[in-house]
Amino acid sequence: MREALIRPSLISANVEALHARAATPQSMLVVKADGYGHGALTAARAGLDAGATWLGTADLDEALALRAGGIDAPILAWLIGPDNALAEAITAGIDLGISSPWQLDAVAHHATKTTPATVQFKIDSGMGRGGLTEPDWPSVAVQAKEYERQGLIRVRGVFSHLSLKSTASDGAQLERFERALAIVAEAGLRPDVIHAGASVGSIRTPGRGYDLARFGISAYGFALTPEHESLGLRPAMRLSGQVIVTKRLPAGHGVGYDLTYTTRSDTTMAIVPLGYADGVPRHASSAGPVVIGDRRFQVAGRVSMDQISLDVGDYPVEVGQWAVLWGDPAEGHPSAAEWAAVSGTIPYEIVSLLGSRVPRVLA
Repeated sequence: MREALIRPSLISANVEALHARAATPQSMLVVKADGYGHGALTAARAGLDAGATWLGTADLDEALALRAGGIDAPILAWLIGPDNALAEAITAGIDLGISSPWQLDAVAHHATKTTPATVQFKIDSGMGRGGLTEPDWPSVAVQAKEYERQGLIRVRGVFSHLSLKSTASDGAQLERFERALAIVAEAGLRPDVIHAGASVGSIRTPGRGYDLARFGISAYGFALTPEHESLGLRPAMRLSGQVIVTKRLPAGHGVGYDLTYTTRSDTTMAIVPLGYADGVPRHASSAGPVVIGDRRFQVAGRVSMDQISLDVGDYPVEVGQWAVLWGDPAEGHPSAAEWAAVSGTIPYEIVSLLGSRVPRVLA
């Protein structure tokens, strides 16, 4: 009665289009958060089939799960905690993102000459989030070179992330990033991959993609810039629920918690078993768009934990019919971006919060 239809072929097509526009030698598909809700293994395979040469995860556990699923492509994981299984990650050949001096030392401690660690420096070029801050760049680079001399680590890459506040802001960050790259080179380190642009940055700043472009939400079909809109990206997820109840209500009848919706005339209400426990945002109460057949409706009243109500008037709706909350606009369905707009959030949150009790079905 619930279903998230996932189309790997659309992920592949999106990756191909993005990589062609970025014009970088390599590309990375980011599959963190269970592939933005699409399934990490499903997304990873689709991206690699499309020519992506790298995969990106936030956590080490996400990267290890890809290895356990048979993925042998290069993987970068960039969030490292003090209790992470570093030795296991090193053995699995996962590149470890280094955002602080203690992380570099911890990784070197768990590495051996027979099983050295591969690391990538994450540079805080101005976003103020994860990454090595400028005062640490020289000492970390020198220490990393010493660990390389000892055969414990190899610095394979250097990367950053843009805040996307503005083109000027991104340009200032890239200038700072270039200073970090110069310091890395002065220490005698020779990384293989340099990357700073993600879904927006890799498209908005052509020629500054360095060796690799990272694709996150855009690979799942969401255009974030006018440049993206020209690429024909298509959402790879369609969330649907079956109508499980229909009932006639008279005019003036309240619906849902707090009775925030009142029927304006005698009408039919259709109940669909998807709610905020499934990732349907409560902020979309009385606003979220839903399509049944060839007709568009919107949520009537509160989004509940397990269900939503739709005022379908006299439209002929039957139990068992499928209602589409979000999918591909090219097929007449609302987009997750529309749900984000009425919820005051972004499409990343809409798709990545899809609940575990919604089966992912591959098409």
